[in-house]
Amino acid sequence: MTTMASVKSNGISKKTQLPSPSATELEEDDPAVKLQPSDIKDYFFPAHRLKTQLEDDTKEPVVIVACGSFSPITYLHLRIFEMAKDYIHENTNFEIMGGYYSPVSDHYQKEGLAPSHHRVRMGELAVERTSTWLMVDAWESLQPEYTRTALVLDHFNEEINTKRGGVMTSRGKCRHVKVLLLAGGDLIESFKTPGLWLDDDLHHILGDYGCLIVERTGADVWGFLLGHDILYQHRKNVYVIKQLIYNDISSTKVRLFVRRGMSIKYLLPNSVIKYIQANGLYDT
Repeated sequence: MTTMASVKSNGISKKTQLPSPSATELEEDDPAVKLQPSDIKDYFFPAHRLKTQLEDDTKEPVVIVACGSFSPITYLHLRIFEMAKDYIHENTNFEIMGGYYSPVSDHYQKEGLAPSHHRVRMGELAVERTSTWLMVDAWESLQPEYTRTALVLDHFNEEINTKRGGVMTSRGKCRHVKVLLLAGGDLIESFKTPGLWLDDDLHHILGDYGCLIVERTGADVWGFLLGHDILYQHRKNVYVIKQLIYNDISSTKVRLFVRRGMSIKYLLPNSVIKYIQANGLYDT
């Protein structure tokens, strides 16, 4: 399918054919991708973009996981994965096998939290036609109670390493995949909030897995890392990513814009905007 456009050359109007937008540009669903269910009994682990073999056997395989509300998912949520990918390529000996969004369950009881099936669906709309390595996992969102981040990372470790045996090298040997939590500087600063995080969980997350921290405007991640005993103890397993182009799009502001009838175009993918409008999300 093509589009006709009128172009003037030497004062003469000509008709020229313009290519139609690609499926990626339209941000449509990929019919070949099975969408995540809204009931735990139908749950399956999404692995359609999970690499099963290392391209470079000298590298350590990693999977990146971002936990959060994603109410709604924004371009910043998409960008932090690309920032993490650039950082890993430039500064580590890791090879990325895949990336996952893990939306929290409805039991998180956060203000402005849309029902989990909507948040999972918006995540799928955001990544399925705009990324080649990102996926949305509904497991956490389908749990009957709030699930601690440490247990969510255990879930990914079980699915990838225990059930699937990790990944293969070019020589056919199995390799363990390192699970890394991807978080913003604001989440890391919440580590100091009394009673919010268990010390055992922080040791588990930072010691047994690892954390990629994306700096946010106004957040002194390095200063906080220096002053937090557990973070400092596991500092070699904590990777701080500097934003070269600052992006402060927040889901909170997007929800406010919707409630005020303001435009949210260019703050999140068009497919997500259409979904919000079609389902009347955040307008009250």
